[in-house]
Amino acid sequence: MVNNLNGIQVSDLELISGKPMLIHVDPQGEKVTDWAQNNHSDINRLLDQNGALLIRGLRISGSKQLSRVLSEIFSMPLLSYVYRSTPRTQLRANVYTATEYHPDETILQHNESSYSNKWPTKIGFFSQVAASIGGETPIADSHKVFEAIPVEIREKFIAKKVMYVRNYQDIDLPWSEVFQTTDKTKVESYCRDNDIQFEWIGNNGLRTKQINQATLKHPHTNKDVWFNQAHLFHVSSLTKSTKESLVEVLGKENLPRNAYFGDGSEIDEQDLDVIRRVYADNEIVFKWQENDLMILDNLAFSHGRKPFSGERKTLTAMA
Repeated sequence: MVNNLNGIQVSDLELISGKPMLIHVDPQGEKVTDWAQNNHSDINRLLDQNGALLIRGLRISGSKQLSRVLSEIFSMPLLSYVYRSTPRTQLRANVYTATEYHPDETILQHNESSYSNKWPTKIGFFSQVAASIGGETPIADSHKVFEAIPVEIREKFIAKKVMYVRNYQDIDLPWSEVFQTTDKTKVESYCRDNDIQFEWIGNNGLRTKQINQATLKHPHTNKDVWFNQAHLFHVSSLTKSTKESLVEVLGKENLPRNAYFGDGSEIDEQDLDVIRRVYADNEIVFKWQENDLMILDNLAFSHGRKPFSGERKTLTAMA
């Protein structure tokens, strides 16, 4: 498909089943923030239709300008990253580095903050420096993931929901980083406001439990989407040796993070393996080019990260 929309060439990106829609942009001397302001209605219409857009041709100088561009496109303020699950560095104006895991690690597909009862509806990724090898950001259609998961597994998750258990310690993120404060009273207030059970342990330890949705009804399509991170939080997402070592040293109840059904019962690891395979079978992969800007409907599409070699710098922001 090829259209011309306010001087923007729109076409399906080859080799990935038409998703994400690829938009070639030539601002022709127009400031990128002005371009974003003048075209935000069309961009959002395309995002509503497709769920994933890859914009090529914009030259964004850094985090401050990216913040302004995404604020104009989304027509709403960008969100701060609170109740964190991964290490990131905050840059300017609610723009962050992408998750700072070791380059050798794979980040499994997930919808941003779907382990919480609050989540962004939109998320943007900007490739400031593309890795020489790997480092792709695979995505998957959350509608298709839902449909591909066997009915019997879906029904268990829908009926029971998912409980996320986190123990904040040096192995994972400390609670001061997760909640962005060193004030325990502020942590307690956040937990109460968000239906998170909490328990202070020892001198400075914290354990939290929160029960959240497994699926959602998408507000535009009115269809079900898979929307949780049980497959990522569950201890079975680790390698066998790492899992066994952590359980032996810490005990299962003290693992940095784990997932159960909402009633506290165990989730079958084989079911989680099925879910991970569904994500893998439905992943869409493209090669980043520098200055690429990908925006996602966070309910419609999940995202992850491939291992990489060489320098990689990807910025992200949520709305």
